[in-house]
Amino acid sequence: MAHLRSRRRLALAVPVVLSLTASLGFLPSAASAAPAAGTVARAADGPTLAYVVNTRTDDRTIASVRREIARNGGTVVAGYDRIGVVVVHSANPDFAARMRAVRGVDSAGATRTAPLSAAGTTDEGAVQVLSRAERARIAAGAAAGEEPLEADQWDLRAIGADRAAKVDPGSRNVTVGVIDTGVDDTHPDIAPNFSASQSASCVSGKADTTYGAWRPADAGHYHGTHVAGEIAAARNGIGVAGVAPGVKVASITVAQPDETSLFYPESVVCAFVFAADHGIEITNNSYYVDPWLYNCMDDPDQRAIVDAVNRAQLYAQRKGTLNVASAGNSNDDLDSDAVVDDSSPDDSTARTRTIDPHACFDVPTQLPGVVTVSAVGVKGTKSYYSSYGRGVVDVAGPGGDKYQIPDTPSRNGRVLSTLPNDQYGFLQGTSMASPHVAAVAALLKSAHPHATPARLRALLKAQADNPGCPAGPYDGDGDGVVDAACAGGKRVNGFYGFGVVNALRAVE
Repeated sequence: MAHLRSRRRLALAVPVVLSLTASLGFLPSAASAAPAAGTVARAADGPTLAYVVNTRTDDRTIASVRREIARNGGTVVAGYDRIGVVVVHSANPDFAARMRAVRGVDSAGATRTAPLSAAGTTDEGAVQVLSRAERARIAAGAAAGEEPLEADQWDLRAIGADRAAKVDPGSRNVTVGVIDTGVDDTHPDIAPNFSASQSASCVSGKADTTYGAWRPADAGHYHGTHVAGEIAAARNGIGVAGVAPGVKVASITVAQPDETSLFYPESVVCAFVFAADHGIEITNNSYYVDPWLYNCMDDPDQRAIVDAVNRAQLYAQRKGTLNVASAGNSNDDLDSDAVVDDSSPDDSTARTRTIDPHACFDVPTQLPGVVTVSAVGVKGTKSYYSSYGRGVVDVAGPGGDKYQIPDTPSRNGRVLSTLPNDQYGFLQGTSMASPHVAAVAALLKSAHPHATPARLRALLKAQADNPGCPAGPYDGDGDGVVDAACAGGKRVNGFYGFGVVNALRAVE
């Protein structure tokens, strides 16, 4: 699951946003007319795949497209008519090509390369679970007024979140939606701030609000619970504290419930729409949409994925939701001309390809208006794994770094937070940096309840502290090899964007 798989490796400055928006366009219709009635010859059935069909949003077009979906062997799973996205299952291997020829269809494509029973991926890093004995040892040294395990939360102190909580812990009127592997809302540090009425499972591509559907499939799907604790673990004398311990968190589960934990596009489309329609002010997105680490606009399937998810996240923005996402754990320069992707597709056989990140997009982090977050360690410098890019990264947050060792009881440079079944553990990744930023955004929203997503993005940048590019060569893992080059100056640069967020400044 990469961090679990969630930001396994895991937006843009104006020039790139304009490029992406123009590329989407919104994607002109693939053809001027549908095939004449009765002329479609079905190919022999193949494996059943999931598809997104993206259309104009008028009622006549949607009705016509749905008829063509059925005629071409498709079954509608969910329809998001307000954004013109239809989620479909079909065993017709020609389904996407035929739908792209239908009048009113802007784009259509498969959302996976393996059948619906898809299999296998690998983790970028494993969680380190605190034992009961370790928890007791750390708690024994807790200072007055601290949570029992707070001494190991260097990340709170790094952004002034411990002091911010004494000024303003955040408002109960603000909810952060954790779009992830599910959240264990029974955890004693999460239960006080959990919003069940704003939670659901979107795994199928259609929202399931059955009680408990938002929970992780098993203890191995721990990522979302860790993220939720970083945002809003309560200051209740139990375990750890979140950056914004007074706000609420909701869970929108999108990960497949098997060992792959893949985050498919139709699930993410559902999640953004659900968040928008249920009054969620901020979403945290510590993942990339599977099966492609980068979706290239010259591939019709990948183009349809970008189109569908972008429509959903723009809809959320229009409804007042700020979307925050992790930049990735590949140490890629997202403002370069060439990046090697050797992990896609991750639901079948990966192949190595060199892509241009200005034309192939990491979704959702490179979509217009999404806040893109890089990671720093305890020293306040870029984490060795964190992707970066001038004009791409907006802000940075504590994500942990095993090479940057804090002066804490466990001397663990990763981030400590909640895990399912009343557990606690350490993880590192831009997956951890993004929820720190989402939580600071929640504090800003608490202080400025009428702030729009655009205003919140501006406030995040304004309150950040920028350390500037390193004075010398950057060698994040200390092996004597230069690992990355930082472009820009003290105000804004490729490693940190506008800087590392500051929770205390957000509430003062």
